[in-house]
Amino acid sequence: MDLQKQTAPTPATDLRASDADRDRVADILREALAEGRLTADEHAERVGGVLHAKTVGELEVFIRDLPAAHQRPTAPAYTPVPPRPTPGAIPAEADANVVAVFSSAMRRGRWRAGRRLHAYAVFGSVEIDLSEAIFEYQQVVIKAVSVFGDVQIRVPENISLRGTGGGVLGNFEVSPLDSVDSDAPVVYVDGWAVLGNVEARPKRGKRVADILERVQDKVDRKLRKHLGH
Repeated sequence: MDLQKQTAPTPATDLRASDADRDRVADILREALAEGRLTADEHAERVGGVLHAKTVGELEVFIRDLPAAHQRPTAPAYTPVPPRPTPGAIPAEADANVVAVFSSAMRRGRWRAGRRLHAYAVFGSVEIDLSEAIFEYQQVVIKAVSVFGDVQIRVPENISLRGTGGGVLGNFEVSPLDSVDSDAPVVYVDGWAVLGNVEARPKRGKRVADILERVQDKVDRKLRKHLGH
Protein backbone atom coordinates (compact mmCIF):
# COMPACT_ATOMS: atom_id res chain seq x y z
CA MET A 1 0.00 0.00 0.00
CA ASP A 2 1.34 3.44 -0.93
CA LEU A 3 0.89 5.50 2.23
CA GLN A 4 2.08 8.64 0.44
CA LYS A 5 -0.72 8.60 -2.10
CA GLN A 6 -3.38 11.00 -0.89
CA THR A 7 -6.28 12.72 -2.54
CA ALA A 8 -5.41 16.36 -3.17
CA PRO A 9 -7.94 18.88 -1.85
CA THR A 10 -10.12 20.58 -4.43
CA PRO A 11 -8.92 24.17 -5.12
CA ALA A 12 -11.36 26.82 -3.92
CA THR A 13 -11.78 28.15 -7.45
CA ASP A 14 -12.94 24.73 -8.65
CA LEU A 15 -15.73 24.43 -6.07
CA ARG A 16 -19.29 24.54 -7.36
CA ALA A 17 -20.81 28.02 -7.01
CA SER A 18 -23.84 28.44 -4.73
CA ASP A 19 -26.74 30.87 -5.07
CA ALA A 20 -25.17 32.91 -2.25
CA ASP A 21 -21.91 33.14 -4.26
CA ARG A 22 -23.81 34.39 -7.31
CA ASP A 23 -25.73 36.94 -5.20
CA ARG A 24 -22.45 38.26 -3.75
CA VAL A 25 -20.91 38.76 -7.21
CA ALA A 26 -24.13 40.31 -8.55
CA ASP A 27 -24.07 42.81 -5.65
CA ILE A 28 -20.49 43.80 -6.50
CA LEU A 29 -21.47 44.31 -10.15
CA ARG A 30 -24.45 46.48 -9.17
CA GLU A 31 -22.21 48.63 -6.99
CA ALA A 32 -19.71 48.96 -9.86
CA LEU A 33 -22.50 50.09 -12.17
CA ALA A 34 -23.70 52.66 -9.63
CA GLU A 35 -20.13 53.99 -9.20
CA GLY A 36 -19.60 54.28 -12.95
CA ARG A 37 -16.94 51.59 -13.14
CA LEU A 38 -19.06 49.59 -15.59
CA THR A 39 -21.29 50.69 -18.43
CA ALA A 40 -24.84 49.41 -18.64
CA ASP A 41 -23.86 47.04 -21.45
CA GLU A 42 -20.88 45.70 -19.52
CA HIS A 43 -23.03 45.21 -16.44
CA ALA A 44 -25.70 43.31 -18.40
CA GLU A 45 -23.09 41.09 -20.08
CA ARG A 46 -21.37 40.20 -16.80
CA VAL A 47 -24.63 39.52 -14.95
CA GLY A 48 -25.59 37.13 -17.72
CA GLY A 49 -22.29 35.33 -17.25
CA VAL A 50 -22.81 35.15 -13.48
CA LEU A 51 -26.14 33.39 -13.92
CA HIS A 52 -24.50 30.68 -16.04
CA ALA A 53 -21.28 30.28 -14.00
CA LYS A 54 -20.74 26.81 -12.58
CA THR A 55 -17.72 27.30 -10.29
CA VAL A 56 -16.37 29.93 -7.89
CA GLY A 57 -13.45 30.53 -10.24
CA GLU A 58 -15.79 31.30 -13.14
CA LEU A 59 -17.58 33.86 -10.97
CA GLU A 60 -14.35 35.60 -9.95
CA VAL A 61 -13.55 36.32 -13.61
CA PHE A 62 -16.39 38.84 -13.75
CA ILE A 63 -15.17 40.93 -10.78
CA ARG A 64 -11.39 40.48 -10.69
CA ASP A 65 -10.85 43.98 -12.19
CA LEU A 66 -13.10 45.65 -9.57
CA PRO A 67 -11.77 46.98 -6.23
CA ALA A 68 -14.63 45.48 -4.21
CA ALA A 69 -13.52 41.97 -5.17
CA HIS A 70 -10.22 42.46 -3.32
CA GLN A 71 -11.57 44.00 -0.12
CA ARG A 72 -11.64 41.86 3.00
CA PRO A 73 -14.70 42.12 5.26
CA THR A 74 -14.00 43.81 8.59
CA ALA A 75 -17.07 42.39 10.32
CA PRO A 76 -18.96 39.10 10.38
CA ALA A 77 -21.32 38.43 7.47
CA TYR A 78 -24.24 38.64 9.83
CA THR A 79 -25.08 39.26 13.48
CA PRO A 80 -26.40 36.15 15.20
CA VAL A 81 -30.14 36.36 15.85
CA PRO A 82 -31.11 35.96 19.54
CA PRO A 83 -33.41 33.06 20.47
CA ARG A 84 -36.13 35.45 21.67
CA PRO A 85 -37.41 38.81 20.39
CA THR A 86 -36.21 42.11 21.79
CA PRO A 87 -37.96 42.83 25.13
CA GLY A 88 -40.87 45.21 24.60
CA ALA A 89 -40.70 45.00 20.79
CA ILE A 90 -43.72 42.70 20.46
CA PRO A 91 -47.10 43.53 22.04
CA ALA A 92 -48.81 40.89 24.19
CA GLU A 93 -52.04 41.21 22.24
CA ALA A 94 -52.26 39.46 18.89
CA ASP A 95 -52.80 41.38 15.65
CA ALA A 96 -54.75 38.39 14.34
CA ASN A 97 -55.94 34.93 15.40
CA VAL A 98 -56.22 31.86 13.20
CA VAL A 99 -58.39 29.20 14.86
CA ALA A 100 -59.40 25.73 13.69
CA VAL A 101 -61.70 23.61 15.90
CA PHE A 102 -62.72 20.37 14.19
CA SER A 103 -61.96 22.23 10.95
CA SER A 104 -59.14 23.80 8.95
CA ALA A 105 -57.96 27.39 8.64
CA MET A 106 -55.19 29.07 6.69
CA ARG A 107 -53.44 32.34 6.04
CA ARG A 108 -51.40 32.50 2.83
CA GLY A 109 -50.76 34.53 -0.31
CA ARG A 110 -49.86 38.23 -0.37
CA TRP A 111 -50.94 39.29 3.12
CA ARG A 112 -49.51 41.70 5.68
CA ALA A 113 -47.80 40.04 8.61
CA GLY A 114 -48.23 41.98 11.86
CA ARG A 115 -46.02 41.74 14.90
CA ARG A 116 -47.91 38.90 16.61
CA LEU A 117 -50.12 36.12 15.30
CA HIS A 118 -51.84 33.41 17.34
CA ALA A 119 -52.66 30.04 15.78
CA TYR A 120 -54.84 27.46 17.57
CA ALA A 121 -55.60 23.99 16.19
CA VAL A 122 -57.97 21.85 18.29
CA PHE A 123 -58.84 18.63 16.48
CA GLY A 124 -58.15 20.65 13.34
CA SER A 125 -55.39 22.00 11.11
CA VAL A 126 -53.91 25.49 10.65
CA GLU A 127 -51.61 26.60 7.84
CA ILE A 128 -49.61 29.84 8.14
CA ASP A 129 -47.70 30.55 4.93
CA LEU A 130 -45.42 33.62 5.06
CA SER A 131 -43.58 32.85 1.83
CA GLU A 132 -45.39 35.66 -0.05
CA ALA A 133 -46.32 37.84 2.91
CA ILE A 134 -45.46 41.53 3.30
CA PHE A 135 -43.29 42.04 6.38
CA GLU A 136 -44.05 45.45 7.88
CA TYR A 137 -41.96 44.71 10.98
CA GLN A 138 -38.57 43.06 11.35
CA GLN A 139 -39.64 40.87 14.29
CA VAL A 140 -42.74 38.68 14.08
CA VAL A 141 -43.97 36.30 16.77
CA ILE A 142 -46.26 33.36 16.03
CA LYS A 143 -47.79 31.62 19.04
CA ALA A 144 -48.82 28.14 17.93
CA VAL A 145 -50.90 25.80 20.09
CA SER A 146 -51.99 22.39 18.86
CA VAL A 147 -54.28 20.05 20.80
CA PHE A 148 -54.97 16.87 18.86
CA GLY A 149 -54.33 19.07 15.80
CA ASP A 150 -51.71 20.28 13.36
CA VAL A 151 -50.09 23.70 12.82
CA GLN A 152 -47.88 24.12 9.77
CA ILE A 153 -45.80 27.31 9.35
CA ARG A 154 -43.81 28.12 6.22
CA VAL A 155 -41.42 31.06 5.80
CA PRO A 156 -39.23 32.43 2.96
CA GLU A 157 -35.69 31.08 2.65
CA ASN A 158 -33.99 34.46 3.12
CA ILE A 159 -35.29 35.37 6.60
CA SER A 160 -34.28 34.16 10.07
CA LEU A 161 -36.38 31.63 11.99
CA ARG A 162 -36.26 30.74 15.69
CA GLY A 163 -38.41 28.54 17.88
CA THR A 164 -39.00 27.94 21.60
CA GLY A 165 -41.65 25.49 22.73
CA GLY A 166 -42.34 21.86 23.45
CA GLY A 167 -44.58 18.88 23.01
CA VAL A 168 -46.65 16.81 25.43
CA LEU A 169 -47.03 13.45 23.70
CA GLY A 170 -46.76 15.53 20.56
CA ASN A 171 -44.22 17.10 18.18
CA PHE A 172 -42.93 20.69 18.28
CA GLU A 173 -40.32 21.22 15.56
CA VAL A 174 -38.83 24.49 14.28
CA SER A 175 -35.98 24.37 11.76
CA PRO A 176 -33.59 27.25 12.66
CA LEU A 177 -32.78 29.57 9.77
CA ASP A 178 -30.24 32.41 9.53
CA SER A 179 -30.32 35.18 6.95
CA VAL A 180 -27.09 36.84 5.83
CA ASP A 181 -29.00 40.15 5.69
CA SER A 182 -28.94 41.85 9.10
CA ASP A 183 -32.13 43.74 8.16
CA ALA A 184 -34.04 40.59 7.26
CA PRO A 185 -37.26 39.78 9.13
CA VAL A 186 -37.04 37.36 12.05
CA VAL A 187 -39.92 34.99 12.78
CA TYR A 188 -40.14 33.60 16.31
CA VAL A 189 -42.39 30.58 16.84
CA ASP A 190 -43.37 29.56 20.36
CA GLY A 191 -46.09 27.38 21.83
CA TRP A 192 -47.06 23.81 22.61
CA ALA A 193 -48.15 20.64 20.88
CA VAL A 194 -50.38 18.49 23.09
CA LEU A 195 -51.01 15.16 21.38
CA GLY A 196 -50.58 17.17 18.19
CA ASN A 197 -48.02 18.69 15.86
CA VAL A 198 -46.42 22.13 15.38
CA GLU A 199 -43.90 22.49 12.58
CA ALA A 200 -42.11 25.54 11.12
CA ARG A 201 -39.59 25.46 8.29
CA PRO A 202 -38.52 27.41 5.15
CA LYS A 203 -40.41 26.96 1.90
CA ARG A 204 -37.89 26.03 -0.77
CA GLY A 205 -37.66 28.42 -3.70
CA LYS A 206 -39.49 31.23 -1.89
CA ARG A 207 -37.68 34.45 -0.98
CA VAL A 208 -39.27 37.48 0.62
CA ALA A 209 -39.45 40.18 -2.04
CA ASP A 210 -39.21 43.10 0.36
CA ILE A 211 -35.53 42.44 1.08
CA LEU A 212 -34.64 42.35 -2.59
CA GLU A 213 -36.60 45.55 -3.19
CA ARG A 214 -34.67 47.33 -0.44
CA VAL A 215 -31.36 46.26 -1.98
CA GLN A 216 -32.45 47.41 -5.45
CA ASP A 217 -33.69 50.74 -4.06
CA LYS A 218 -30.25 51.31 -2.52
CA VAL A 219 -28.57 50.66 -5.87
CA ASP A 220 -31.04 52.88 -7.72
CA ARG A 221 -30.42 55.76 -5.31
CA LYS A 222 -26.65 55.50 -5.78
CA LEU A 223 -27.08 55.36 -9.55
CA ARG A 224 -29.33 58.44 -9.58
CA LYS A 225 -26.86 60.29 -7.36
CA HIS A 226 -23.98 59.39 -9.70
CA LEU A 227 -25.86 60.44 -12.81
CA GLY A 228 -26.87 63.70 -11.17
CA HIS A 229 -23.25 64.87 -10.89
